[in-house]
Amino acid sequence: MPEAPLAEHPTAQLLQHKILEKRARVGIVGLGYVGLPLAVEFARAGFTVIGIDISREKTKRVNAGDSYVGDVPSGVLKPLVESGKLRATTDFSAVLELDTINICVPTPLRKTKDPDMSFIVSSCQEIAHHFHAGQLVILESTTYPGTTDEVVLPILSKSGLIVGRDFFLCFSPERVDPGNPQFQTANIPKVVGGCTPVCTAMGRLFYSQALEQVVPVSSTQVAEMVKLLENTFRMINIGLVNEIALMCDRMDINVWEVIDAAATKPFGFMPFYPGPGLGGHCIPIDPFYLSWKTKQAGIEARFIELAGYINGQMPHFVTDKVQNALNDVAKPIKGSRIHMMGVAYKRNIDDMRESPALDILLLLDRRGAILSYSDPYVPNLRLDGLHLEAQPETAAAEADCVVIVTDHAGFDYRALVERAALIVDTRNALKGYNSPKIVRL
Repeated sequence: MPEAPLAEHPTAQLLQHKILEKRARVGIVGLGYVGLPLAVEFARAGFTVIGIDISREKTKRVNAGDSYVGDVPSGVLKPLVESGKLRATTDFSAVLELDTINICVPTPLRKTKDPDMSFIVSSCQEIAHHFHAGQLVILESTTYPGTTDEVVLPILSKSGLIVGRDFFLCFSPERVDPGNPQFQTANIPKVVGGCTPVCTAMGRLFYSQALEQVVPVSSTQVAEMVKLLENTFRMINIGLVNEIALMCDRMDINVWEVIDAAATKPFGFMPFYPGPGLGGHCIPIDPFYLSWKTKQAGIEARFIELAGYINGQMPHFVTDKVQNALNDVAKPIKGSRIHMMGVAYKRNIDDMRESPALDILLLLDRRGAILSYSDPYVPNLRLDGLHLEAQPETAAAEADCVVIVTDHAGFDYRALVERAALIVDTRNALKGYNSPKIVRL
């Protein structure tokens, strides 16, 4: 799409020069899995970055060069802090000295599956107290189409400043994939859409200083919809393959073999894999922003609701699978020792958000199982009165049943097969092992 001629806008021209000369002071609101890596990339690109977070623990650790995000090694963070390129604060008055502000705060769902905009609203209200002309604000928090124009813009416009002339507002969906060694913040293409063409051009210019590829789109609504399409696509296809897994289980067909064979087709098929349920902050949650928004327009998002139901049933299916596996060896689930391998929501990270392991643990606990777990990334967990400390992998030898929920690469699967009495494998981690004591999803 053609860029707006920034030179025709004096305020835009000034900010443009600051960005190109790396004199723009960059602010990142929210220093989590999205915000901290973004802050690091801009600091590495030569900008002075100020991170703002309401957590004193996070800001303290950032200022000590001590990273709490797996994709940001402390060895990368610490030199940036020591050189003065990156610092963190809990004080929103830092907005006064900023030229750009990226908002990377959580957007959870309420229990009713309505979007909770409170973190976005509170952040924007704090920013508005210190807002001034010449600033670029970019919302990165995943949300429903229309949020930037309907929620953020009115708050900032109360200043009397005009968007596209006095300040610039964009939406750019975060695409972080924690633990992915190949694709990280710097080399994941960055979509950005602005409230006006000048806003889009400014957002594109800004991101292109630190990230490898920027993809401009025509509006904030398009950019907001991009992220929801991406994650709805994954959620629905995972729901489909989970339903296929349920069918295959009932018909005694190996679903993993089916998928591997189907994946040999060089066109028209993309493999997705079943599992114990969806985890993380994005895929289990984001599609319901779209579902909620379409309901406001009188449209029923049937695929989303159905896939959500199927995926939500997978922890129950796994629990039943464990109970049936124990029953086959003449043991009741009540009083049996069940050891879980992995409790993070995906392999090789410490993120517990929406992890299906938590649902499975609670379901097993309600059925009277004696629980333990191993996870090199999660030293302990507390869940509805259930307090557990991580055990060494050797604890699996003492269990009546082992359940592989998160297939961390560091687990010794060969030793697990040798020592465990019974294994329920929900991730096909034991592909290639043939044993009557292995029960696959």
